[in-house]
Amino acid sequence: MGTDGSEADAGTDPTSAQVEVAAETFRMLASGTRLRLVWTLVNQELDVSSLAEAIGAAVPTVSQHLAKMRLAGLISSRRDGRRIFYTVDDPHVVSMVREIFDHIAPDGSLAPDPPATGT
Repeated sequence: MGTDGSEADAGTDPTSAQVEVAAETFRMLASGTRLRLVWTLVNQELDVSSLAEAIGAAVPTVSQHLAKMRLAGLISSRRDGRRIFYTVDDPHVVSMVREIFDHIAPDGSLAPDPPATGT
């Protein structure tokens, strides 16, 4: 973002702080389990047991990943009685995750760019 809160200009280099936070965000999403969790939470709000079942992982493993991602600001949580529900409500994280999966074909190859329109 620019100093006025707008998105950074195309010609403006990111600050060192921006680069470090971006690198940490990508490190957090470099785990297949975390990326699968984020993708699942982009589409629905779930508790740890439901998430573990949805991605086929153990509850303690999912719980540890959720704690790290919550601290990193990638996911948020809310308490409902004794249960904690997790979601991705940051539109930037939602957009980033959707963009990467739009760019990768189901077979794992990079999807071709859509044809340019209006030319």
